[in-house]
Amino acid sequence: MTDIPLRKIDHVRFFVGNARQSAFFYRNAFGFDVIAYAGLETKVRHEAGYVLKQGEITFVLTSPLSDQHPESKRLVSHGDGVMDVALDVPDVRAAFDEAVRRGANPARAPEALEDEYGVYETASIHAYGDTTHTFINRDRYRGVFAPGYRPIDPERYQDKTARPVGLAAIDHMVANVEEGKMNEWVGWYNKILGFNQLVSFDDKDISTEYSALMSKVVQNGTGRIKFPINEPAKAKRRSQIDEYLQYYGGPGIQHIALITGDIIKTVRAMRANDVSFLRVPMTYYETLTARVGPIREDLKELADLGILVDKDDEGYMLQIFTKPVADRPTLFFEVIQRRGSKSFGKGNFKALFEAIEREQELRGTL
Repeated sequence: MTDIPLRKIDHVRFFVGNARQSAFFYRNAFGFDVIAYAGLETKVRHEAGYVLKQGEITFVLTSPLSDQHPESKRLVSHGDGVMDVALDVPDVRAAFDEAVRRGANPARAPEALEDEYGVYETASIHAYGDTTHTFINRDRYRGVFAPGYRPIDPERYQDKTARPVGLAAIDHMVANVEEGKMNEWVGWYNKILGFNQLVSFDDKDISTEYSALMSKVVQNGTGRIKFPINEPAKAKRRSQIDEYLQYYGGPGIQHIALITGDIIKTVRAMRANDVSFLRVPMTYYETLTARVGPIREDLKELADLGILVDKDDEGYMLQIFTKPVADRPTLFFEVIQRRGSKSFGKGNFKALFEAIEREQELRGTL
């Protein structure tokens, strides 16, 4: 199946209870710049939205302004979470029509939104749960983000200048789906968007004494867009995927991996901003160099910060995971630096899974 031309992830849209407060969190904890606003003052009557940028990453935080908002019930079902992953395409109508022809369920028909800054084209299809993919083309649009959005007014959002922590781009985004549904959604991405399967992990790769999961990674033709898809595997206790599905109320985005060119500097800055990360036992670092070979980074620094290391045939990678960023044990983030490796940290799965299980035990959900 040929792939639908996708240039990159344009933005990730979160639906949250209070967009203004969430923008404050991502600015002060993750170093994003708050660049645009939509709401009552910009003649948007049903919702408020903030646009945040760092490097090539764009997050959009949206909140309903009343219970009449068509998506207001998702806050009860999911809490704060990702509602849409928008994909930049050269031709919105062609991408939408081809996706629907291949069997995609349309969410919003193509439309061209116009204002004084040009034409912004958009259309959406449904994916797993109530997550959507929006096709975006802004080739003829010169505004700050989209019609309805205006650059941030300093009076509205004082001291908006961010203190970036070095996050550069989205490396990959991970979805959790129900048991038995992983292959179905891998097939969906292949059939609808022309993605290929990159790698797979079974319950022998990702398991502990108590719980396990299965995962397959799909990517578009250029390799710029990667979506691992997880499902729970049968085990003695409830896995992190089971916990996510319970508290999110169904399938959705579990975590977003953000790439950096200097993970030590980035994690130090995020820790200084009070971001909480998962920790592995110090014994992990006693065998690290024997497992991955020589690395450029100082082992003591990595241990102090809790950064994990894994290797493949092309090099090594460094990664660390935040704790959930909201009250529900659902969405979290990964910070990753690649030194040649294209892997997803298979050698770290057991240590990471055990760290998550320790958090589950504290929550009483294991």
